[in-house]
Amino acid sequence: MSAAPLPNDSTVAVIGAGAMGSGIAQIAAVAGHPVKLVDARDGAAVSAIEGIRTQLNKLADKGKLSPDAAQAAAARLSVASSVSDLADAALVVEAIVEDLAAKQALFVSLEGVVGSDAILATNTSSISITAIGAVLKRPERLAGLHFFNPAPLMPLVEIVSGIGTDVSVADTLFATANAWGKTPVHARSTPGFIVNRVARPYYAEVLRLLQEGAADVATIDAVMREAGGFKMGPFELMDMIGHDVNFAVTRSVWNAFFNDKRFTPSLIQQELLEGGFLGRKSGRGFYDYREGAVKLSAATEAPRTLPSTITLHGKTEIATALAERLSNAATPFTSNASASDERLATVGDAVVFVTDGRSATQRAAESGIANTVLIDLALDYSSATRIAISCAKQCSASTLNDAIALLQAAGLQVSLFKDIPGLAVMRTVTMLANEAADAVNQGVCSAADVDAAMRLGVNYPRGPLAWAEQIGVHTVRDVLRNLGISTGEDRYRISPLIQQACYAGGSLHE
Repeated sequence: MSAAPLPNDSTVAVIGAGAMGSGIAQIAAVAGHPVKLVDARDGAAVSAIEGIRTQLNKLADKGKLSPDAAQAAAARLSVASSVSDLADAALVVEAIVEDLAAKQALFVSLEGVVGSDAILATNTSSISITAIGAVLKRPERLAGLHFFNPAPLMPLVEIVSGIGTDVSVADTLFATANAWGKTPVHARSTPGFIVNRVARPYYAEVLRLLQEGAADVATIDAVMREAGGFKMGPFELMDMIGHDVNFAVTRSVWNAFFNDKRFTPSLIQQELLEGGFLGRKSGRGFYDYREGAVKLSAATEAPRTLPSTITLHGKTEIATALAERLSNAATPFTSNASASDERLATVGDAVVFVTDGRSATQRAAESGIANTVLIDLALDYSSATRIAISCAKQCSASTLNDAIALLQAAGLQVSLFKDIPGLAVMRTVTMLANEAADAVNQGVCSAADVDAAMRLGVNYPRGPLAWAEQIGVHTVRDVLRNLGISTGEDRYRISPLIQQACYAGGSLHE
């Protein structure tokens, strides 16, 4: 039997009147709850409520909330002078500084104020729920209620259970978040919960690509957007988040996992911090945001002349998409239904494959095909506007030109990468899928919840496990295996869940 949400007439208290606390207070007030807002800073709660009321009026002006509903929500907001005024709260949400000792002290004081059936919740994004609850007399009524910024707009809420959290408390918070119009997911209190853990490869892999000299920042970002379908490139996103914040989360997860290689922080990002290049907020990060600064653009190959002979091989999704694109461009080609060596196309002297985690040079040496050219993964090959490629060192310049011309004839902008294993999108997506699979395998969350969390919490174009199934779990496994062999690094070890799915039919959601 599913739990019921908190009744609308039950009081919700929010401690901390910053951006997150104000956003949570707004959500609860709009949902119908009397809301008490507390902040230790003089005038902060009053100012926050004024800001919330302004936002409510804007929503009414835009037709997203009726004037009556906006007025009623505004009337439900009140300031509490201290924690001692929260005795009637059915739910207390803490949104103060990310400091374990401060949170513990606050919840200890709350235990002596609120009723015995009140639920205590923390909006922490990274601190262990178990650790916060360790000092409480009744840790069973404490859980994580992690909203994403800006809370009124972002749909995801992580409901995080510590080792002492009662199941009924987590279920009530889940039902309440759902009643508030959010999409809640359950998570166990492990480092990074779901989103902050599973998202680490989105930053880590491109930082490694940059360190390896694969391509420049703007080119990698463009490929991740225009081929991978991500809303923002990872370097743009790190600049927006702030490198102080992003690096701190990475270090926190790395330390919490006892320096697991998979979460190793980047020396490049550390250097940005040391130089004060924090991103947008400091005016410089990977990009320069100062007035008059030169805007970086992606490296795009100049037009090439198309050879007369093009053959597409196999019946894969990419072969079908490429055939359609060439047909739409009235570019003649022939088709070969079979492709015994997984080749995608032959054009002039070039033989084109989708990357499998090996470098083009290694693949050329092992296959005996000197003129090997690799192309990257795309979210949707039929609509992608850019693709990353690499070529073997054995490959001639004219052969590379032939491959570039083929992709350009299909309407793709082409970015040439240094011959590194896995290219950009394939390497990043397989690592995202691997981390998501490990989270599920370790009981942090369900497969459905990790996919929902990454789509709704960080706007990924597809859940990482659904993406892995679309690519094929065997392909994901092989790419990770080849990356591990090529680099000699444990960071690419394959999740047992992916291994098992390969043996059991390919699904990660069963």
